[in-house]
Amino acid sequence: MLAAVVSTEQRRPSSAHPGVLIAVLCAAGISVSLMQTLIIPLIPELPKLLHASGSNASWAITATLLTAAVTTPVFGRLGDLYGPKPMLILCASILVAGSVVSALSTSLIPFVIGRGLQGLGIPIIPLGISVLRASVPASRVGSAMGLMSSSLGVGGALGLPLSAAIAQQFSWHVLFWCAAGLGVVLLVLFVVLVPEVPASSNDRIDPLGALLLAIGLVTLLLGITKGRDWGWMSGVTVGMFGASVVVFAVFVMWQLHFDSPIVDLRTSIRPPVLLTNIASVGVGFAMFALTLIAPQVLELPTDTGYGLGMSMLEAGLWMAPGGLAMMVMAPIAARVAGARGPRFTLFAGCVIIAASYLSGLWLLGSGPQVLALNVLISVGVGFAYASMPALINAAVPMSETAAANGLNALARSLGTSISSAVLGAILAAMTMTAGGHEVPSLDGFRVALIVAASVSALSAVLTLLIPAVRQETEVTDRSASSRLVSGNARR
Repeated sequence: MLAAVVSTEQRRPSSAHPGVLIAVLCAAGISVSLMQTLIIPLIPELPKLLHASGSNASWAITATLLTAAVTTPVFGRLGDLYGPKPMLILCASILVAGSVVSALSTSLIPFVIGRGLQGLGIPIIPLGISVLRASVPASRVGSAMGLMSSSLGVGGALGLPLSAAIAQQFSWHVLFWCAAGLGVVLLVLFVVLVPEVPASSNDRIDPLGALLLAIGLVTLLLGITKGRDWGWMSGVTVGMFGASVVVFAVFVMWQLHFDSPIVDLRTSIRPPVLLTNIASVGVGFAMFALTLIAPQVLELPTDTGYGLGMSMLEAGLWMAPGGLAMMVMAPIAARVAGARGPRFTLFAGCVIIAASYLSGLWLLGSGPQVLALNVLISVGVGFAYASMPALINAAVPMSETAAANGLNALARSLGTSISSAVLGAILAAMTMTAGGHEVPSLDGFRVALIVAASVSALSAVLTLLIPAVRQETEVTDRSASSRLVSGNARR
């Protein structure tokens, strides 16, 4: 068949209502990111609700992280091979199933299984970016992808007050019935309003590569997320990290020799992609740092000398404006990127985040001050997140859009996991006693702020090393188009 065409623009399917498509996919991104914060109000009660120890109950959080990390690059690649729309529908269906399982659960194991299935909603974000790149007019694609990318942070910020309000007013099961209903809405919207985007690659699937990637990520993330519970120098933790190194070494060798790799390492190690992904780890680290610091300061009792004694709902409401700031900044960042380039906006975002965390040394004394800190950091994250898809897409051919953005989403997720481990260890080591309980000290929070600022500053430096790639990418896209035509012709 010679139905494929030679250029990217000629392959672009038309969208009768691009504004509606952008709204649907951004709403989907916000919805799936809500699944990450949905459980936060329940964390103190999970052991009692699930009749489990605190250590075992924490698997309800870890399971979502693991499945999201493993499936995001894999489903991104499947979107390139079979088209993003079927994968969007599949992800939404699994999200609904996981939410129903969690809603019906009264014990640990089925609840953890349901939470793991909910993690398969996260690939919706890179798949949505792939749809936008292929379907939205070129004049709007930059801002559209920026909004979609930022939706991950927006949903995380807005989810805390919403889930706290539902959990306080109703049974905790209602949270997951609401998640299931939201998933059904997404499923219908994907079926009805998302256009059919043809597969951008005619390669075959790499099952062994997917398996090796899954094992490598699971062992790495288990070591990071459970290391504090198991002991950083325990045999289990060291064994997890060691196994991850070995598996990833085998994975790299296999990917370099397989003709249709699940992750194209030759593209992934190109400086624009590699440096953007490393910087993304830093931005993910910095974004999650505020989630660890601000709610604790807002909720800790006033007899600590610095805690503000708020409820979970009150703390969530003080945090919510950050999500709105992030969404407002995404289209602004896209316009700035159009004038100055996405590398500039990523650099500006990292600098804003670093400066904001340093200002946080003086902004923890009241609700309005914490709100100001949250908004400042969210502005920086909005700039940074809006820039990442443009940098990634400028460096990869159309045939690898979803997979490359899936890898970038994985980099951000890895940053949040490292942030949780590093800053959690700092706050656990620097404590004081209040009301008969050990809580993080004010000095501990200040050290965490400085660490987050330092990581953001390092990401800014890495951003300056990202080379320009636009002209090279246009050639690569034309080459990819030619290969697709040739492959279809042979069929």
